[in-house]
Amino acid sequence: MQGQPMIIMGDDAQRVKDRDAQEHNISAARAVADAVRSTLGPKGMDKMLVSSMGDVTVTNDGVTILQEMDIDNPTAEMIVEVAETQEDEAGDGTTTAVAIAGELLKNAEDLLERDIHPTAIIKGYNLAAEQAREEVDNVAVDVDPDDKDLIRSVAETSMTGKGAELDKELLSSIIYDAVNQVAVETNDGGIVVDAANINIETQTGHGVNESQLLRGAAISKDPVHDQMPAAVEDADVLLLNEAIEVEEAEADTSVNIESPDQLQSFLDQEEKQLKEKVQQIADTGANVVFCQKGIDDMAQHYLAKEGILAVRRTKKSDIEFLTNVLDASVVTDLDAASEADVVAGSVTRDSDDELFYVEGESEQAHGVTLLLRGSTDHVVDELERGVSDALDVSAQTLSDGRVLPGGGATEVEVASRLRDFADSVSGREQLAVEAFADSLELVPRVLAENAGLDSIDTLVDLRSAHENDDDEHIGLNVLSGDLEDTFEAGVVEPAHAKEQAVTSASEAANLVLKIDDIISAGDLSTDKGDDDGGAGGMGGGMGGGMGGMM
Repeated sequence: MQGQPMIIMGDDAQRVKDRDAQEHNISAARAVADAVRSTLGPKGMDKMLVSSMGDVTVTNDGVTILQEMDIDNPTAEMIVEVAETQEDEAGDGTTTAVAIAGELLKNAEDLLERDIHPTAIIKGYNLAAEQAREEVDNVAVDVDPDDKDLIRSVAETSMTGKGAELDKELLSSIIYDAVNQVAVETNDGGIVVDAANINIETQTGHGVNESQLLRGAAISKDPVHDQMPAAVEDADVLLLNEAIEVEEAEADTSVNIESPDQLQSFLDQEEKQLKEKVQQIADTGANVVFCQKGIDDMAQHYLAKEGILAVRRTKKSDIEFLTNVLDASVVTDLDAASEADVVAGSVTRDSDDELFYVEGESEQAHGVTLLLRGSTDHVVDELERGVSDALDVSAQTLSDGRVLPGGGATEVEVASRLRDFADSVSGREQLAVEAFADSLELVPRVLAENAGLDSIDTLVDLRSAHENDDDEHIGLNVLSGDLEDTFEAGVVEPAHAKEQAVTSASEAANLVLKIDDIISAGDLSTDKGDDDGGAGGMGGGMGGGMGGMM
């Protein structure tokens, strides 16, 4: 065996090593970042995503784009996780996080070509990320929870460039009222906003300016029977997660009916079962039932005779929200239901909108509904995405208590401070810290590009403005093309979202850089027609595939 290579992998396996592996991974990650960077900012463009089933989504929301894309590359999926983490932790800034991650890897590639070892780059990026988070905190401005104008500005900044932009003043006012109504002060003086107490309901056929905030829940359902009351002011509500239907046998059974009397007896037995279930509900004192499962036609009749308003197949999310609105629990077994499971409330009906409005009376009951209206399904879908992000950042601002100037002001200021910090870093890690600073400045460059401005001139002017210690809030107003104090102009962002974007982007970039060997049991290339399987072909397949999907 001396001199003979040891073969330990199957015939279909592929392996890419060292610089080829790094180039492949960086190309895949940058392809993801390039796919969303044109959506960044108020002047960002939209993407049309068409699924294999023909469903169309038009959006510029970064995480939605990446989740809907048919990505078939493990490295690219790691970058998608950056967007998902950013969405979960901060509610907004997904495009920023992914774009910075892609730029970090692009600059890392330049350092690799200069024979700087990946571990030195990773160490430098870690130092820079830690320092960047500190500088973000230094630049941040504290928020008074009662400062309605500032918190509304955070919501408006989040919505600008999305489907909610045209009516952002109305929507930001609704959003502020919503988070303010469900905000709870903690024992240590902090504020917590429970997103579970805020629900969003959408309707088509109206203008966005007809959107409104409702106290309680809005349930888009109809009564199951025409003879049921349409509304109950003094409601005793039961939430049920059990079908009001004839119970089926656990095992497959067959019944032989040989005469009409036997058939009638069989039907009578089923009717008796349904009567008993309805009677169990009536015995609890409930006069309104929201059932998550089905209600038999015969049971509907008996419920109507009892004067009970019943709604069937209520969405699970609506049932969960009703538990907050009413401070109620969900009954899963009618046999165990009692008066203690019934809660007081109010159930009214809007016949025009075909909605039930449900309010609770308990002091522990919490919940508000944003009723968003738009002309078409595509409009309300994008409106809902924009308002959801604005809700999240407004809640984060109340909880975290810090905001930052937008328009690229924070990125340029933090990058400037990182370059000063780099002077104190010895070794090759210093170059990585400087590369990290350059990567942050991608944000103002892309904002300028997407607004049709010269990105280089804009960046040079911003750097010059930030040389003065008093001008750390100077950013780009993409609507006018001028540099101004974006904080004073109301272009503000939550500090927590920026910190999370820096953290997610740097960790994802470091994870990719640490890989020097890719071993695959199958074809690594996303272009299945290419038999070469080389790193160049893989990167090209990734970029080409994504470009085709946009």
